[in-house]
Amino acid sequence: MTDTHEEEVLARIAKGLVYTESEAAFQAPRRRTEQIFEYNQTPPSETEKRRSLLVAIFGSVGERTVLMPPFHAGFGSNVHIGDDFFGNVNLTFVDDVDIRIGNGVMIAPSVTLTTTGHPVHPSRRADFGRFSEPIVIEDKVWIGSNVVVLPGVRIGYGSVIGAGSVVSRSIPPMTVALGTPCRVVRPITDEDLTTRTAGH
Repeated sequence: MTDTHEEEVLARIAKGLVYTESEAAFQAPRRRTEQIFEYNQTPPSETEKRRSLLVAIFGSVGERTVLMPPFHAGFGSNVHIGDDFFGNVNLTFVDDVDIRIGNGVMIAPSVTLTTTGHPVHPSRRADFGRFSEPIVIEDKVWIGSNVVVLPGVRIGYGSVIGAGSVVSRSIPPMTVALGTPCRVVRPITDEDLTTRTAGH
């Protein structure tokens, strides 16, 4: 496969256009599947080994990162995580393109962040035809259990995504959003400094 062909495929991916598994096969060396498997088998007491594996797996990773195994990633190398991150068990990154996570982000169990979808018409899904758009999660976001974040979504600073939501559109900063599809239900205000839950 020529460099010109690879550049053409990467340009199509960057535009969110459909591409196939065969066309993108040259990216396989960027997959960190062996290191992810090793991380998920590493005992909790081996904190230095876990840290070194995270540095090897992710495109970039900040300080004081907690990621509870098991987690899963298509590549790993397209994930960028800021400082003071907490990711609970069964976090899945479908990172065919970049997933960028800011500082102070908390993610509850069984969340999926997927940059990739597939065309509706079956003939366009031949050879695993797909499209990819990056995900951005800004600083101080909290994502509840069993949330799915879809391609191209940006979740704004400080926002809370309610458990079980499917986030198909970007969410503005400092809001509570929930549902399928996920919608903003209210702003986060100073009144929330005196309450325990987002609902009161």
